[in-house]
Amino acid sequence: MKKSILLRNLLKQDGLLVAPGASSALLGKMVEIMGYKVVYATGAGIANMQFGVPDLGLVTMTEILETVKRINDATSLPVIADIDNGYGNALNVYRTVKEFSGAGIAALQLEDQQLPKRCGHFNGKAIISQEEMVAKIKAAKDALQDPDVMLIARTDAIAVNGLDDALERGAAYVEAGADILFVEAPTDIEQMRKITGAIKTYHIANMVEGGKTPILPNRQMEEIGFKIALYANAPLKAAVKGAKDLLSHLQEHGTTADCEHLMISMKERNEITGFAAMDELDKKYKS
Repeated sequence: MKKSILLRNLLKQDGLLVAPGASSALLGKMVEIMGYKVVYATGAGIANMQFGVPDLGLVTMTEILETVKRINDATSLPVIADIDNGYGNALNVYRTVKEFSGAGIAALQLEDQQLPKRCGHFNGKAIISQEEMVAKIKAAKDALQDPDVMLIARTDAIAVNGLDDALERGAAYVEAGADILFVEAPTDIEQMRKITGAIKTYHIANMVEGGKTPILPNRQMEEIGFKIALYANAPLKAAVKGAKDLLSHLQEHGTTADCEHLMISMKERNEITGFAAMDELDKKYKS
């Protein structure tokens, strides 16, 4: 079954769909191994993990696409891909969506920020007009290589023009063809309730630790009316914290012999990367 259909079926089921972020193929595999049902290919995380730069629009479409393909290939789960603002105007969006949807990605997230874009929880964002974003959504829908790929429209208008403009934009984006709405960075629970109550569609909540939106339990987000909860960069931040602790221990003690508790075992590493299956293939082709 196509991953786009898998995602559509998941959204029809009861309950909140939790989408941890992956910034590498290995983290994508980990999301699946841990029992989640969908992976979020995070643009910010890819910028951080793969290029060591902040989420300030510094990574190109083809660089993001390459990593997203690797994440998608590493897991059987449907992947939601962050395509930022489509990397330009409506024509750029058309090409971007054509490339990503042709690669078997289940859903694409397009935002209404101006170039260069910024992380949704950074200050200093600027947005394009509602009319330009509607045109981009229409271009994206026309460009889909798989008509079942879902389009997520994200607006960053709360931080720029306030909640009323964000809701007006959200309604227009859904009318233009967006399947899912992502109103970024509400600052309190009251705003979150207004978002889900104002527009009838699937809604995304973005849980950014240290960001502008309160971190709520999944059960509360479901009660408010959200259908998808993104934990876009929690796995990345945990991985970096783990690496930092290990490197600090090595620096202080001059050995890793006594810090197995800071690492997965060789056995776990081989299980995650599918060593046994590859080893069997190697034996098959050598016989």
